[in-house]
Amino acid sequence: MGNRLVPVVLIALLAIIQAQLWLGKGGVPSVAELEVELQQQREANEEARRRIEQLNAEVNDLKEGLNMVEERARQELGMVKPNEIYVQIAK
Repeated sequence: MGNRLVPVVLIALLAIIQAQLWLGKGGVPSVAELEVELQQQREANEEARRRIEQLNAEVNDLKEGLNMVEERARQELGMVKPNEIYVQIAK
């Protein structure tokens, strides 16, 4: 009887471990779902990083380049310097 009990207990433990691996929290299916979510988050982070770099470059241009500020003011707001005459040519 003692000789049969050890293999039965070992098989039962193996079955429990396999059930946890395939069905339990942290099992194979949930890990696959988490990997998909992780990849999506990495893509979103990369897109945000690109946008931040673009905004940082624009901020640096505005901080350091008064010519850029002047150009935008002239084009977007129609501003002129003192003693200048604004002439608009209609086509």
